[in-house]
Parts: sequence; structure tokens; C-alpha cells
Amino acid sequence: MNQASLHKYLAFDSKKKTKAIDFNALYEQRLATNLTLIKDLFFSLYPEEAHENAFNQLLISLPKLFEQRPSSLKELDINRLKEGNWFQSEQLVGMQLYVDHFNDNLKGLEDKLGYFEKLGVNFVHLMPITPRPKGENDGGYAVNSYYEVDPRFGTKKDLLRLTEKMRDKNMFLMLDFVANHTSNEFPWAKKAMAGEKKYQGYYHIFEDRTLPDAYEKTLPEIFPMTSPGNFIFNHEMQKWVMTVFNQYQWDLNYSNPEVFIEMLGNLMKLANLGVDVVRLDALAFMWKKLGTLSQNLPEAHTLISLFRMCLQVLAPGVVFLAEAIVAPNEIIKYFGSGTLKANECEIAYNATLMALLWDAIATKKTVLLYKNIHNLPEKPKETTWINYIRCHDDIGLGFEDHHIHDIGWNAQLHRRFLLDYYCQNIDWSPAKGYMFMYNPKTGDGRITGSAASLLGLEKALEQKNRGKITKAIDKIIMMHGIVLSYGGIPLIYAGDEIGTLNDYSYLSDSDKKEDSRWVNRPHQDWDAIAQLDTQKTYHSEIFYALQHLIHIRKEHRAFADQNNLVLYDSRNIHILIYERPSDNDEGVLVICNFDEVSQTIAEITLGSYGASSNPKNLISGKRVQFMDGNLKLRPYELYWLVKTK
Repeated sequence: MNQASLHKYLAFDSKKKTKAIDFNALYEQRLATNLTLIKDLFFSLYPEEAHENAFNQLLISLPKLFEQRPSSLKELDINRLKEGNWFQSEQLVGMQLYVDHFNDNLKGLEDKLGYFEKLGVNFVHLMPITPRPKGENDGGYAVNSYYEVDPRFGTKKDLLRLTEKMRDKNMFLMLDFVANHTSNEFPWAKKAMAGEKKYQGYYHIFEDRTLPDAYEKTLPEIFPMTSPGNFIFNHEMQKWVMTVFNQYQWDLNYSNPEVFIEMLGNLMKLANLGVDVVRLDALAFMWKKLGTLSQNLPEAHTLISLFRMCLQVLAPGVVFLAEAIVAPNEIIKYFGSGTLKANECEIAYNATLMALLWDAIATKKTVLLYKNIHNLPEKPKETTWINYIRCHDDIGLGFEDHHIHDIGWNAQLHRRFLLDYYCQNIDWSPAKGYMFMYNPKTGDGRITGSAASLLGLEKALEQKNRGKITKAIDKIIMMHGIVLSYGGIPLIYAGDEIGTLNDYSYLSDSDKKEDSRWVNRPHQDWDAIAQLDTQKTYHSEIFYALQHLIHIRKEHRAFADQNNLVLYDSRNIHILIYERPSDNDEGVLVICNFDEVSQTIAEITLGSYGASSNPKNLISGKRVQFMDGNLKLRPYELYWLVKTK
């Protein structure tokens, strides 16, 4: 039982005693329940003998922060607690988008809530809408404020109205909390540059190159081509500043407890805007230690849990998403481990599944996919994944080299093949993607491009090849069918639901042209959407296929995430099979063919979903036909099977 389960019990117990909800009494209960953990976590980061006053300051700040939370959200918190792990529901289907690319601004987004409802989306991740520097700003991840709204998107009043309307429609909102760094225009950074020692202590700032050079011995380069090194010299201070990501993003110094307390206040101001899920950006980098990579450190996990335990007291209906695009065995740790199991982040990106699906598309084989999934430790039952195939970012090949070697492949050559396949270095590849941040020293690189272009639709349309167009569409539907049926919240990247192609307009923007990730950050094509109901196009074919899958998902409890996923051995290297078992034998068996030609699987590989169960494909609505004890799948065909007897 994690802390959230205890708070759920206390909320129910309190209701039995009184009809009215006493928010303050429940706050005091939650504080009492979490206080020992908060104290232990705080003093494990900040030794008590030196930081007792800082801990007292934290205790003084908590009731003040709770008092600032709107009553309507306090009531929502209690309802969420009583629901339990609401984020594991099969009813949730998400979409990630840039507000200005989607429909101009927050008012424009509000006008399109009906579009989400039509598709079946009820969970929306808005890319950063907070103020940022003009010019380069890492797509808004260089923040000038954590809780104001950049005028280009509207006003805070617009956001509050949007969140209220979303709650009325039982829709959920996720916003980013860029916890690792601020922009160099953030008020603290400006005060630091003005010479205020207090605020220089909020960042990693050094008088000379002695410590920066020591750090550089072990720190990797995140953007080696555009932002080499991890420090920049600031001429106003005549000092060196740690800038792990970009030179305009200053890393916060969490070894200073004042930074944690201030950032907790910023987090609450964000949550009080009506946010349901807080996406903790770059959380793997939050703690720095000399002589290490300064990624995924134990102290970072402690720090995140400290944020979690405090937020649980103040706003228990708000949950964390871990933006940790790291090695598979590291990702799982962001749910919490040991005594903090299930007490860190409730949700994490399933980046491993994402990368493995792209591997299976390129190789037309599922062997590496199976190898990795079989070797992943089980996540805590109180947590869930975000499953996705594309997002605003690049595709990193985040799987373990030793698993590649285990299946008899050369890891370095295999990674090179994947980069060549997706980045137009192989003539026969249908993919039209681009290389991002290739490092010639290591041979590492990442991939950019829209899902449709990477899956061959752009080239097929250019060639006017109907057969290739069909295969590309089938791949798009199959990939989304996997993330919609795998355990967790499926997240569709805006535009992918209509097969949006690469957007090359960024090449004419001097602030964007060096960052190929903008090729997969298109504007929503409302002209194409306006014709969905009147013209049969690839846009409408993809949209209505995904709408159909979403509708089926919401009708079957088996798709709720209860750690109920069982891999089946398909005995065919091109096929992926997994079951989502459920009570009363109402599970769903998912079968996917990753090959460009038809494949057959033996009925015996389907277990209890064989002919004797008279299985039906939920997608087609038809009974499955076996021939000579085999089931045939067309290229890139997807089955969701249920038993009918």
C-alpha cells in the first residue's frame, strides 16, 4: 500500500463521520500521514544539523500553500482520492499538442473541444504555454515563469476558463513543470546576473573553470552539435554557469533547500490553474554530483519523492508524469523503489516500447521487442504508463545493447541500420525522416519525422503508389492499435490521427532551421479535418479507424491497466501477441503482423483463444476463420480477439 492508498482510506473514513467535507481536517490528516516521510526525505538531501531552519520554513509554507488552493479543486482532490488510481482507466485516451499549432491560442483550443470528443480524446497535454525568451527557447522549455501564460497563447483567465470547461466535460489536462532549469531571463537568473549572491546560489555558478572542468570529465553532451559542453561564461557576472541542455537554460541547484521550497511554491501555482497531471520535464537531471553523469542519481529520486509527498498533502488529486527518456531499467525506478515504491511518479513515458515498435517496423521482426519486454521488471501496481509512438521530440534508440547482442545482432551495426532506415540513407526504405544530434564521436544519433512520413505515407503519396499508400496507412493504424491496447494511457500526437506528413516550413525560420525536430511539429490541418465526413481520403481513413479503436477500448475493462499484460510466444518472428486478461474470462488477445507480406500463426499459439472459443475480432466485428489449424494475417494487420463461448 502506497501513501495515496492511505489517503484514499482516510478520505472515505472522514466521510463516514460527517456529511460535509472538512478540507482543513483532511489536509491535517494527510500532513500527519506524510510528515515522517517528508522529514526523512528532506534531511537525507539536506543534513539536519545544517538545514533545520530550512525544514521549519518548509513546514511554515505548507499550510499557506494549501490555503491558496481554490475550494473547487480541493473538492476535486477528494473525489479523485475516492476514485483511486483514476489514471489507470481504460476510458482515458490522450493527445499531445502545441496550442498555437493546433488552433492559434487557448480560446481557439477551447473552440475545438468538440473535435477531441468526436475522436474520443479526453486527456490533453498542452506543450509549454508559459512565457519564454524570444528567439531560441527550446520550444518553450526555457521558462521565464512557471505559472503565467505567454500572451501569444492568451491570458491566465483564458486558461482557467479552458480548464473549467474541460472539467465539465470530464476531460483531463496535463501541463509541463520544467523542474531542472529556468531560462536565463527568469527573475532569479536576472538577479543572479545583477550580483545578488542569494540567487547565484539558486544555480550552479562558479568563479573559474576548476569545478566546471572537473564536471566535464564525466558529464555527457545532450546537444553536442548546437550546444557543446555543459557550461557557459556569463560576462555580466564574470562567472561560469551550468547549462546542461542549452546555453540559455540555467540548471537549478537543488542542493540548496531554498530552491526546493521555492519550486514547490511554483509547482502549486501551476497545479492551482486546474492541472490534473504535472509532466516533470528532464527530471533525470535534477541532481548534480561531481564525478558522475549527473543523471538518474539516487538523490534525484529522493528529490522527486519529496515533491510527490508534499504535493500529495497539498493537492492529492494531482499526479506526476516522469519525463525520463532513459534506459529501460532506469525508467522503472521513477515509479519509486524500495521503501518509496509507488511513492514517486504515478505515470511514466513508456519510451522503451516506443523505440522497440520503431525497431520492429524497420526490421519487420519482433525478436528484440520480445527480448526487451521479457526482461523489464514489473512496475508497481499503483502506477501506469503513457504509451505513444510519436511526440514533439526525437526518437532515441533507448534499448539495451546487451539485448541486441543476445539475439545475435551487432549492436553498433544495428543502431546504424535503424538510423539509415529512417533517415533516408537506404534506397528501399519507405521512411522519410531526418537525423537529429548525430555524434560522430560515438556514432549515436536520433530520428525526427512525423509518424506518417516515417511509416512511408509521404513517399507513397509522392510516388502515387496505391499499394504502398495502403501499407503505410495499415502501419499507422497498427502502431496506434498497439498503444491503445497496451497497459496505460495511449497518447496520440496531434496530426497523427489524420496522417499528417512532415512539415518543412521550419527551414525558413532562422530560430528553428537548425533543429530538425520541428519537422514533426506541424500545424493542424483543419481544411482536411473539415472534409472528414464528406470525402474519402487517407486523412478520413486513418481518423475513423482510430476513432473506432478508441470506442472499442472504452467498452472493454480489460484495457484498464492492472498490470494485466501477458506476452504470448507467437513462434513467428514477424508477429507480436499479447493478452489483456480480465475477470470473468473477458480478456482481449492482441495480434500484430509487422511484416510487409502475409503471415500465418498456428492456432495453438493463441492459447484459450483458439477455434473452440469461437473468437471474434473486435475491430472487424467478424468471427475469426482458421484454416488447417492456422490463422492468416495480412501485412500489418491488427486483431483484437475476444472469446464468444
